[in-house]
Amino acid sequence: MVEYYELRELETKAPKLFGIPTGTKLDEMFYKIEKEGDRYVRKPLGGIPHLSVMNLTGVPDSGKSVLAEQFAITQANLGYKVLFVTVESPAHFLYTALKQKSEALNANFEKVEKNIVVIDASENDELRENPKALMDTMAYAIKEKKTTNTIIDSITGLYEHKEVMARQIVRQFFNFLKKFRQTGIFVSQKRSAQASETAEAAGGLAVAHIVDGTIVLDKKLIESRWDVSLYGLPIGSVLRTIRIDGCRLTGHDSQTWVFEITEFGTIDIIAPLNEYIKSRGK
Repeated sequence: MVEYYELRELETKAPKLFGIPTGTKLDEMFYKIEKEGDRYVRKPLGGIPHLSVMNLTGVPDSGKSVLAEQFAITQANLGYKVLFVTVESPAHFLYTALKQKSEALNANFEKVEKNIVVIDASENDELRENPKALMDTMAYAIKEKKTTNTIIDSITGLYEHKEVMARQIVRQFFNFLKKFRQTGIFVSQKRSAQASETAEAAGGLAVAHIVDGTIVLDKKLIESRWDVSLYGLPIGSVLRTIRIDGCRLTGHDSQTWVFEITEFGTIDIIAPLNEYIKSRGK
């Protein structure tokens, strides 16, 4: 039997629109429109949309995992439970990274330790190769620990030898997070032939087409006099950029922004690229 709804019947099921803080300027880059008197006003959402599943994609060393970890620490420090599925880095290395970043972010590491729940799929073939086994483990952790946020770093590692199945696997995990009412982040890797500034990743556009939004991180090596003149940076340095490629749940700033990974390993979003060039370029 075909199931359908009148739109008004969905009102009670519709999630409230508010932000889940990331601990970065992204919190101001998502927004909603509200009416004040006779005019409409744009107001920052305060984070990524509640119950959204966002995709972080970029070339290697562009800051994807750094951003995911900063989000996890921010949420844990606020008292919310985070499920962190590590597919690339063994859990004990993740512990070290989160401890260092917690100190840099002035987070209470005792709270962070208590509120982040880790599933280590990096050294477990069954969890990496069998989506059902991983989702069963995740479901148990979500129910037992009452997590509200889930990070998978990286979703690419779950189909790295079978990219033809990328859409199917991503869809399963997307639907899983929706079912368990998790605000989610998928980290996805690019292949060498893919343009660094696009939402495309391993498996093509499978991730970007399914998730609620994509954040693209990129980096450019300053390697010519033209680059030096344009960006005002010395040869050999790296310019990092971040852009919200799309979000179906709410409005967002679509500009390309410049950011830095600080010496403490945290994300600092500085300014829109055009303003950065005006202030630094010659």
